[in-house]
Amino acid sequence: MLLTVARQSLLSRKKTVFLTFLSLTISMMVLFSVEHIRLQAKESFNRTISGTDLIVGAPSGQLNLLLYSVFRIGNPTNVIQYQSFKDLENNKLVKWAVPISLGDSHKGFRVLGTNQAYFTHYKYGDKRNLSFAQGSEFNSLFETVVGADVAQQLGYKVGEKIVIAHGIGSTSFTNHTDSPFIITGILARTGTPVDKTVHVSLPAIEAIHLPPSALKKLVADPTSIDIEVNNVTAVLLGLENKFATFALQRTINNYKNDRLMAVLPGVALTELWTLVGTLENLLRVIAGLVLLSALFGLSTMLLASMNERQTEIAVFRVLGAGPVKIMLLIYLETLLLTLISVLAAVSLLSLGFLVFKEQLAAEYGLFISANIFSVEILQLIAFVFVAALVTAIFPSLEAYKSALHKQLSSRR
Repeated sequence: MLLTVARQSLLSRKKTVFLTFLSLTISMMVLFSVEHIRLQAKESFNRTISGTDLIVGAPSGQLNLLLYSVFRIGNPTNVIQYQSFKDLENNKLVKWAVPISLGDSHKGFRVLGTNQAYFTHYKYGDKRNLSFAQGSEFNSLFETVVGADVAQQLGYKVGEKIVIAHGIGSTSFTNHTDSPFIITGILARTGTPVDKTVHVSLPAIEAIHLPPSALKKLVADPTSIDIEVNNVTAVLLGLENKFATFALQRTINNYKNDRLMAVLPGVALTELWTLVGTLENLLRVIAGLVLLSALFGLSTMLLASMNERQTEIAVFRVLGAGPVKIMLLIYLETLLLTLISVLAAVSLLSLGFLVFKEQLAAEYGLFISANIFSVEILQLIAFVFVAALVTAIFPSLEAYKSALHKQLSSRR
């Protein structure tokens, strides 16, 4: 009965209730979206590289190794021998190995030397494989595959020629103009550093640094000189058995023929995420303040309606409703309005994430689930209801006093 009265009471004040509903819904959408995106962004961040069990490089600290091998940020302090890569590749515990060689650039984009295993085994997101928007893998010495951002920003298409520059700056005075590369493929957008990478073969990295006479001969006939790869920057490893990860990590760290360091990508990514934790906390504070302002708006609306509801309260008193029931009525109105706002916010957010899911993944590398329910979100919803009840204390007390006043007046 009281619930029906609360619903009818809200409907009798449609305009103010609707504005309050909009304010609450928008603030909850901000709060829930910030929390959901924060959680999903953390997972997406941790899935920048997926399916790789170990990253091997020269000893330099796990964050540095992660940054230059996965995010193409910074430079390696040293390189590892190519023979070390072959030994890792032939290890019985290793299922696949992908070599990475960094050092040069093209108009501000990093150039990465690798082999065909990169296109087969490199995964991102929910273990998604790399795919081609146009063309295919490189098969010859002076062929290249570019990422989606490289192709889009520089307007490249399959079949065009590009020139690699020495160093990693956006402007270079040393260009390898004698050995242009032909674009054979453009990768589909991934939302990861792969999009900003120019991929070439390992022998090509060695070839462009040959003396001019040898390079000229090689360009004329790519088979005229046998290119020997001497070193690589890092190696990505996938293992036959995940339980062997720590054992192989110890073996690699104690490798006698070369100075090697193996790190677990997940551990390094978690450590890196903690460094940017201040930003996510700031976003949560801002979202909380938005919700707080909306709850104050709800309290103000209920308080402002008290003067208009004197007649309504008087009628309730005549019908036998006590001051406590009038107080409970305000609480019910608050809970009902909050519940509708929560349902609207959750529904709109789920629909929005469902519609823009692929676009967020392609453009920003955010793999956002349309299902926003999680332990954290459920805790936030519970907090919202508690906060709504707290903000309803003053309006309900005002209603209680008003009802009590009507009771005392009637006794005179």
